[in-house]
Amino acid sequence: MKNSLRATVKRGSMAGVATAGAAALLLTGCGAAPTTGSSAAPTASDYTGCIVSDSGGFDDQSFNQSSYEGLKKAEQDLGIKVNQAESKTNNDFEPNLRAMVSAGCDLTVTVGFLLGDATKSQATANPDSHFAIIDFGYETPISNVKPIIYDTAQAAFLAGYLAAGTTKTGTVATFGGIKIPTVTIFMDGYADGVKYYNEQKGKDVKVLGWDKAKQDGSFTGDFEKQDKGKQFTQNFLDQGADIVMPVAGPVGKGAGAALKEAKAAGKDVKLIWVDSDGFLTAPDYKDIMLSSVMKLMGEAVETVVKQDKDGEFNNTPYVGTLANDGVQLAPFHDLDSQVPAELKSELEQIKKDIADGKLKVESAASPKV
Repeated sequence: MKNSLRATVKRGSMAGVATAGAAALLLTGCGAAPTTGSSAAPTASDYTGCIVSDSGGFDDQSFNQSSYEGLKKAEQDLGIKVNQAESKTNNDFEPNLRAMVSAGCDLTVTVGFLLGDATKSQATANPDSHFAIIDFGYETPISNVKPIIYDTAQAAFLAGYLAAGTTKTGTVATFGGIKIPTVTIFMDGYADGVKYYNEQKGKDVKVLGWDKAKQDGSFTGDFEKQDKGKQFTQNFLDQGADIVMPVAGPVGKGAGAALKEAKAAGKDVKLIWVDSDGFLTAPDYKDIMLSSVMKLMGEAVETVVKQDKDGEFNNTPYVGTLANDGVQLAPFHDLDSQVPAELKSELEQIKKDIADGKLKVESAASPKV
C-alpha cells in the first residue's frame, strides 16, 4: 500500500485563485442533479476524504499537486480526516484504490485520465463508496462517481493568442507527455489561439509540436522523464521557437531547464505552464514564466468533498469553463510589462467572447456533457 504521507508536499500553493466558496457556486452552475443519498451526513470527525495520484505523484507541481492541496484544504477547513495513496506506476492504481476502500474512505478522489478504468472497476465493486475522478468522464454515468472535467481548450486558446502576440521569432511550440485527450485538448486550444491571432493580424506565427488537423505531434511518452522534456524543448529552440508550452506534468520541468539555459545564453525565451499557476507552483522558472493555463482543481476537490460530507453527493459532472472560472489564464506576474496593453485588452475581449458563446473553441477532446 503506497499511502505514506509526505511530511512536506513540495508543490506550491494555489494562492490567488478562486475561493472555495466561489467554487461551490461554480459546481452548481452546470445544472445540478438531485442529490442521491438520503442518509444522515457524517460529522466531520467521522468523515474521511481520500485521494489517489497518478504516476506523477503529489509533488508534480501540476494537477496531482493542485488536487491534493484541495483535499488538504478540506481537512483544514472542514475538520475531516484524510488519507492518500501515491502511485509510482500505473500498476499501482487498482491496489491503491482498494486500499482506500478498505481504509473506510467516504469519498476517494482519483487524479487523472489514466485512472479511469481503475476507478470504474472499484466503484462498480463498491457501490456504497463514493468517488470523484479528475479529467475523466464516462459515456455511461456511474451512480457513485462524480467526474470533475475541464474544457481546457478555452483557456489554452488564450495562451496561444498570447504566445503569438509576444513571440519575437514568429515561432512557438508545445509538446505533450502521453497522447490522451486531457493532454491534446491543451494543444488544440493553443494551436487555435495562434491561428486566430494570425487571422486577426495577418501574421504567420508557426506552431511546432502539434498539428490539430492531423491530431499528431510531439509526445515524450510519459509524465516522469524530465530529460525528454529538456531534449524536446532544445529541439524546438534549435528550430527557432522562443515560447514553449509543455503539457506533461513533471516533464515540464525539463522544458523549464532548457529555457533557463537558453536565457542564460542570451536568448529571449518564455515558458507557459499548465494545470496550476506555474509562477506559484514551479517558482524555479519565475523569470521565464509568461503565464499558465489553469484548471482550478483544488477548489473543485474541496467543494465536492464538502458536498459529500453534507450528504449532497451527486454524479452530475462538473465542467470547468471560462464562463464559470473553472479554467483561467494565469496572471503574467513578473513578465507583465512584456505583454502590451493592446494585447491584454484583446485577451480580455476574447475571454468574454468565448464565455458568452460568441467565439467557439472546439476540440475533439472537449467534454461531451
